[in-house]
Amino acid sequence: MKMMMLLGVAAFVLCLCGAKASDEVVAVPTEVFNATTAILTCNLTNPSSTVKGHFWAKNNKMIENTQKESSDLHMEYKLEKIDSTTGGIYACTFRTANGELEKTIEVKTLPHVSAPKHSEHSIENDKGVLVCVSHGYPLPTDWTWYKLDDSGKKELNNMTDKYEIKSTPNKTTLYIMDLKIETDVGKYQCLGKNEFGSVEDTIHLRVRSRLAALWPFLGIVVEVIILITVIFIYEKRRKPDEIGDGRAMLPPTIRTRTSGRGTPTESRLQTTAAWESLHVELRSV
Repeated sequence: MKMMMLLGVAAFVLCLCGAKASDEVVAVPTEVFNATTAILTCNLTNPSSTVKGHFWAKNNKMIENTQKESSDLHMEYKLEKIDSTTGGIYACTFRTANGELEKTIEVKTLPHVSAPKHSEHSIENDKGVLVCVSHGYPLPTDWTWYKLDDSGKKELNNMTDKYEIKSTPNKTTLYIMDLKIETDVGKYQCLGKNEFGSVEDTIHLRVRSRLAALWPFLGIVVEVIILITVIFIYEKRRKPDEIGDGRAMLPPTIRTRTSGRGTPTESRLQTTAAWESLHVELRSV
């Protein structure tokens, strides 16, 4: 009696396993690489329950306009152009009365490496920060930084206090300590590498003196000093008959116009002559 019960349980378990094994999603191809276009297909074989619909997803996000309410056992998705933006993990999912059945397809490409800013400006003695990012699938497994010059390129690393490199699969950052105009100005290259190859991008670092920000202010100060000097010299060189005249404090043009003497043309000539005389006097000082 016990033997018969054991045989019955075993048969029931085998039936369950067989029913579960019958629900199989077959994907073609299972992996895509070194291709420019592709058609991803999935087929559900021997479904144990009714198919209610299906959809495609990329990197765990449903692809827009791929969800369908259908009992079809076949689905496909066409990649018109394969590049770093279309690479990723694609999944076809069938919705059945017993749940969802899924199969994944990997679309692999070279990594896309780029610098958000191809020209960086820093101040002398500060810390320079250069950044490169990557997207695609798979992401870079190795990042390398180089300093470019006329003799070639020099690999940078964390072995000295001058440089510090921090990297994740989708981002790398180069820190340059105590910037010097003489040695740190130039081009830097970031290189990201995955199993299919490597891609690089270049950043131009410019280093300015700490006094560079003061030059506009110093220029204004110099202009004000020159203007004050001109006014001072003019006041010292005025003719004696202009002293005590209420119009003496006015510029030559205004004094001429308010005097009521002379036409507008004569006023402009008198003004020009006055400033030419002042110019001659300044040159003689």
